[in-house]
Amino acid sequence: MNINLVTIGMLDPVAPSPTGGPTLSLVIARQAILDSNRAVFGYELFDRSVSSSEHTAASDAQMLFNFLSFSEGESLVGKKDVFINCTLNSLAGGHLDLIAPERVVLEIPPLPISQLDQIETRLTSLQEVRQRGFRLAFDYSVLTRSYKSWLPLASFIKFDLTALKPDAMEAFIKLAQQKSHAHLIAEKVETSEQYSLVARLGVKLFQGYWFAKPTLIQGQTVRPAQANILQLINLVRKQASTGEIEEVLKRDPTLSFNLLRFINSAGFGARSEVTSFKHAVMLLGLNRLFKWAALLMTTSRVGDTPPAVGATAAVRGRLMELLAADLLPEEEHDNAFVVGIFSLLDTMLGLPLKTALATIALPASVTDALLQKQGPLATLLDLTVACETGDDAVFAQTANVLGLSNNQVNMAHLQALAWAESFTDS
Repeated sequence: MNINLVTIGMLDPVAPSPTGGPTLSLVIARQAILDSNRAVFGYELFDRSVSSSEHTAASDAQMLFNFLSFSEGESLVGKKDVFINCTLNSLAGGHLDLIAPERVVLEIPPLPISQLDQIETRLTSLQEVRQRGFRLAFDYSVLTRSYKSWLPLASFIKFDLTALKPDAMEAFIKLAQQKSHAHLIAEKVETSEQYSLVARLGVKLFQGYWFAKPTLIQGQTVRPAQANILQLINLVRKQASTGEIEEVLKRDPTLSFNLLRFINSAGFGARSEVTSFKHAVMLLGLNRLFKWAALLMTTSRVGDTPPAVGATAAVRGRLMELLAADLLPEEEHDNAFVVGIFSLLDTMLGLPLKTALATIALPASVTDALLQKQGPLATLLDLTVACETGDDAVFAQTANVLGLSNNQVNMAHLQALAWAESFTDS
């Protein structure tokens, strides 16, 4: 079972059980799967509230029912491949009829050693779900002689970097490349060295948190495109005139193009096409222009920064904004968004966070949260990061301090994920 998870949903404790039995209190967890360009390929979902030994067919059904109870969950499935942990006993369950199989991958665990004699008897149910259109993922044990009959069914094979020594991992990867056409996934990739190793061996899909860790570049300075975004943020913070803001936009064709594309998008809802920078600034207003510029920073990458960093920052910002709406005064809602976005600014710019923030005029509550780890926005950020890292203790502690229920956090997180996907695709 993977670590580094993101909580995105929890079954309402008063909701009826889709299996007809007692209602379970479940927490759905998520981790991004990145492709060779280090952009998000899909998401793995599973029940964070139970251990692998407690994982059952009933919990599979409950988790899927919970996830699909939200329209955002359905839209997420439509955009990304979703990997769902299953038990062999759950494959015949009716809960799989709830979803279109085209974008769903069922993760199948190996049998306990004491049950290896059941490999052939389980083959029929695996073949049936494949025929229905679901793809199957197995761990590297499917490459062993005992599972020879299962191997042709594998669309994905996963390699746990914490369970395999480098020599054994290399041997298994080569065997997979020789014996199967499955896509290979390295999981629990926590360092750039691990990423480089498995990528060199031919693995093209990755899970882990290494991509969000800052790589500070010696002598790195803010690049021109980024400098223009930072200047725009500073002008907005100082409540500069529309003319001064317009001058910055005119100097940077990419920046101005992105602004006009955003304001003319269906999501913004402008009644007629906006072609004037002055008109765009007036329509947005300073508060929304501030948020838009901060969000634009997530798409402005330095050198080898993975695209998934920007996606993660966008989810953080939106999640913090949604939670702040229930907790903080209205003037802090935008600040919560900016704290989430800028929490990965060091990774995005390749600079120490203190150095990066020194280039921007930001409210005290934002800098206090990011640099001093103080104030309610810092606690919100801790909660957001705990969701990603799977730190259950910090998650529970911060949610308790903020007076948030798991259901509040998880519903907001699912909305934030769907929102970030729509932004990425625009």
